[in-house]
Amino acid sequence: MGNQLDRITHLNYSELPTGDPSGIEKDELRVGVAYFFSDEEEDLDDRSQPENYKDRSPGEDGHLVLNEIEYSAFCCQECIFSKLRENEDLHIYSITSLLSMCKPGDLLELVYVTSDQPPHWAVYEGNGFIIHLHKGEIRKDSLYEISNGRLGRIVNNWYRYRPLPADLVMQNACGHLGLRSDEICWLNSESFAAWCRFGKREFKAGGEVQTADQQYFLKIHLSESNVHTLMFRSLEDLIREKRRVDARGKLRVLKELSIVNGKQ
Repeated sequence: MGNQLDRITHLNYSELPTGDPSGIEKDELRVGVAYFFSDEEEDLDDRSQPENYKDRSPGEDGHLVLNEIEYSAFCCQECIFSKLRENEDLHIYSITSLLSMCKPGDLLELVYVTSDQPPHWAVYEGNGFIIHLHKGEIRKDSLYEISNGRLGRIVNNWYRYRPLPADLVMQNACGHLGLRSDEICWLNSESFAAWCRFGKREFKAGGEVQTADQQYFLKIHLSESNVHTLMFRSLEDLIREKRRVDARGKLRVLKELSIVNGKQ
C-alpha cells in the first residue's frame, strides 16, 4: 500500500458534514493537510517524555488526564468515531487499575510516554493477556510485560459500529494468532483490534469497496474553536492519518497547521 497523496482532497466549508457527535456545532471548521508516511507497527520501548505528558499527576482515583488531541470522524453524514472529552472518558490508568476493569473482548489502548509513537491497540483475552498486532505478527502477550510501564484505557465506544458478541471478538482475535508479515491484512494494531471487535472489512488493508460517493471526514479537534477537517476515500487511510497525528503530538500539530494556514 504505497503513499498516495491523491487520497486526500481539500474541502470547502460548504462540503463539510454538519452533524457533530455531541449535537453541538463548533465554530468555523478549517481544512488541514495530511502527510502520508510509510506504515510501521510500534516498538514498545522507553523514550523521553513529550511536553503533553509532563507535570501530570494522578487524580484521586489513580487516573491521569492528558492534554491530547481529540477527534471525530464521519462516513458521509454518519459519525463513526468519537474521541471527544465531552462525550467519552479519556482518562488513562495504570495497568493494575486497568486490569480490574477489563473483560474479555474489550478494546484496549496503551498510551505511550513518547513523542514519536502512536498508541498501541489490543484485544483483551482475560487473565492479564492481550492479543495484538506487533512488529508484523499477531501475538498473545502478558499485558504487564508488553505495556512496559505504559498507561492504558478501554476504548470500546470510540468506534460507533455495532460490536460483535464477546465470544466472536475472541474468536476473531485467537483465530489469527501466529500470522506474520504477508499473511496479515491489517496495517497497524488499531485496525486489527477494531476489526476483531466489529468485524467490518473496512478495517482491512484494501478491504473496502470504494464508490464514487464514499467519503470519510476526519475532524481534528485542537480546541473548541480550532477544528481541522480532512477527507479520505477509505477508513484505512483515515486511521493511518489519525495515528500519524497522534504520533506528532498536539504542540507539533498546532505548529504544522498554523504554517499551512499562513499564520506563521
